[in-house]
Amino acid sequence: MAQLGKPFYTGLFRHTLDDKNRLTIPSAWRSAHGESDTFLATPHPDGYVAVLPPVEVEKLHAKIAAMALSDRDAQDVAARFFAATHAFTFDKQGRIGLTDELRKHAGIDKDAVLVGSLTKFNLYSPDRWNRVEQRTAGENFGDLMRRMGI
Repeated sequence: MAQLGKPFYTGLFRHTLDDKNRLTIPSAWRSAHGESDTFLATPHPDGYVAVLPPVEVEKLHAKIAAMALSDRDAQDVAARFFAATHAFTFDKQGRIGLTDELRKHAGIDKDAVLVGSLTKFNLYSPDRWNRVEQRTAGENFGDLMRRMGI
């Protein structure tokens, strides 16, 4: 992960969880962070775990803080979102512990695919990542890039 003043997450890594359901995060993704930096791991509706680094956590914090306490729908969404979200820091070996709920949501048993998406990274089961690769294969990938303006 090259440094341009802020961390970014690129690449794909295949790792195996250890016997305590810990997953090693690539050193390139950890290098820009201190031991006490807090990340959030949250189940994404599309069946993977989204991992938000401190910069994204701060943005999310500001959005949640701005929600009116009297806005029932917003409070319900926040409660549901954070009930399933896990805050963590890396251990000294650069690992994170995945809760049973997060592993189950993503279909991760022993093997995980870690995929960078520039401002955050995602954790997939190998099967679910293969489905993403199939959906974005060939000419369809170019069409998707053009639609996104990339």
